[in-house]
Amino acid sequence: MVVFHTDLDNTIIYSYKHEIGPVKRSVEMYQGREISFITGDTYQLLQQVREKMLVVPTSTRSIEQYRRIDLGVGAFPYALVCNGGILLADGKRDDSWYQSSLALIGRSEGELEKAIHILEKDARRKFELRFIERLFVFTKCSQPKQTVDDLREVLDTGLVDVFHNGEKVYVVPRDLNKGKAVQRFREYIHADVVIAAGDSEFDIPMLRDADVGLAPHGFVEAYGVDFAVRQMDGRKVFAESLLEECLSLFS
Repeated sequence: MVVFHTDLDNTIIYSYKHEIGPVKRSVEMYQGREISFITGDTYQLLQQVREKMLVVPTSTRSIEQYRRIDLGVGAFPYALVCNGGILLADGKRDDSWYQSSLALIGRSEGELEKAIHILEKDARRKFELRFIERLFVFTKCSQPKQTVDDLREVLDTGLVDVFHNGEKVYVVPRDLNKGKAVQRFREYIHADVVIAAGDSEFDIPMLRDADVGLAPHGFVEAYGVDFAVRQMDGRKVFAESLLEECLSLFS
């Protein structure tokens, strides 16, 4: 069995803020607004890829955020959300997987609580503080890079990773990453080959632990990646390039 783990945001789908061409399909509604889209070619290619391999959306999104997405190609039998901490099987949470995730991050609990205590008092925070499914900490800050740098000074970065993506700030247990999720799912489904695609720092472990990692043009240089990864042609929308690459691997 071939399994294809794909990140969603800026990998398969794009927010309304991104220019992806005139032919696109709405795939996410929020508060009555269309907020995410895929290109027409992505829609066609994704259907072809689904015929060749098991597609597993693998995202940092929460369950609620993931369920807002409808790519129009039918429901996926599996999805990994909350940075791989939760497995959805036929849309339902696998409790055994979740309990195993909580056990995995046990050694990081103290640092997560410390991060919450610090961020509760941080004047740069501009959004509610969320402890997502008791797995990781999320908020938004007016000075995200400085906030992340300050957190790294006081938290044990051997136990937690601290990231920012734009104004979003995350504190995530080191044992809760997409690479670990790929390893666990490989055993769960008895995968023969694993392909992974992603565009951000969150995706680095997943790309590293897959048999084939697909990343956008410039990814290796941007993140100092020191392992083999296939970078796509920057002249095309990343979603289209990576799906074409998936098909070429098994043509």
